[in-house]
Amino acid sequence: MEIAAVISGLRSNHLPGASCGASSLLFPFFNDKISFSPGLIKNELADIDWDNLGFGLMPTDYMYVLKCSRNGNFSKGELQRFGNIEMNPSAGVLNYGQGLFEGLKAYKKEDGNILLFRPEENAQRMIMGAERMCMPAPTVEQFVEAVKVTVLANKRWVPPPGKGSLYIRPLLMGTGAVLGLAPAPEYTFLIYVSPVGNYFKEGLAPINLVVETEVHRAVPGGAGGVKSIGNYAAVLKAQSIAKAKGYSDVLYLDCVHKKYLEEVSSCNVFAVKGNVISTPSIKGTILPGITRKSIIDVARSLGFQVEERLVSVDEVLDADEVFCTGTAVVVSPVGSITYLGQRVSYGNNGIGAVSQHLYSALTRLQMGLTEDVMNWTMELK
Repeated sequence: MEIAAVISGLRSNHLPGASCGASSLLFPFFNDKISFSPGLIKNELADIDWDNLGFGLMPTDYMYVLKCSRNGNFSKGELQRFGNIEMNPSAGVLNYGQGLFEGLKAYKKEDGNILLFRPEENAQRMIMGAERMCMPAPTVEQFVEAVKVTVLANKRWVPPPGKGSLYIRPLLMGTGAVLGLAPAPEYTFLIYVSPVGNYFKEGLAPINLVVETEVHRAVPGGAGGVKSIGNYAAVLKAQSIAKAKGYSDVLYLDCVHKKYLEEVSSCNVFAVKGNVISTPSIKGTILPGITRKSIIDVARSLGFQVEERLVSVDEVLDADEVFCTGTAVVVSPVGSITYLGQRVSYGNNGIGAVSQHLYSALTRLQMGLTEDVMNWTMELK
């Protein structure tokens, strides 16, 4: 799909404006054509070391920006050169944390076309999160089309096949000024991208987790089940302490019984015992991961029995294998878990057969190396 065609499609799908008030949580955001000049897009591959990509920000060419004004009118969505943004010190996102983010990836196929993986799921999750955080949100169609535009505008930054992926970060922020505690009067929807390699420095090699028994990531009735920016700041201290001790990350327990698994700092967790794969059920304190959802479906299609339920820490210590899932990590095998000073290792610190099987099955689908029988990918030509 050429970028000019995407822009044309967005113009033809123009929808009327809507109020930013609490009664309208979905907003159409194309009052006019998208501001864009196809001649400005560079086609040559970016000149970077594709063989040594880490998971860090690499500034690209363009970001997508849309603003919702105080009176309920929506500006035209536009591509801008990637760079800093201006914001009032009293912005709702800065003072009261009224913000959400998403994460998804684009992969380049051998034929040069680009694949997106389930972007409509990210759109649905942003809508759910926006309702919880009292914010307007783009519709699924609008979110997906904005992602397409941003990826195609930065297509030279999509890594060659097998070298990594283009990480896509949509943001929804209360950028209007507000002093008293209240929803912001104005909002900004923004998408930027960066080419990335592996999230953990270990790559697909097993990671080492430590169970946190005092600090908790989320509480019942809170916002742990949505991708709110505040959920991630809350794990930084425990994560930093764990990394200083040589662990890769932290595994959190529920805050009521302090014995059931919740999730790792930014990943869902799974335990394997025989042919049964167990993962904590989604109950408001655990993020409904899109990779989690996909792995469950892939595992069932491969003949595994998957259970979504309460999973105790004692049960995971007795598992045959443990692995984490997330957009950034895809599937990350766990080599060891330390709980109350006791370290339990899995598979002689090797990659478990189930973890490897699921990783290969999902990544091959994401990269277009196998037939997409799930109908999960979206191809951009």
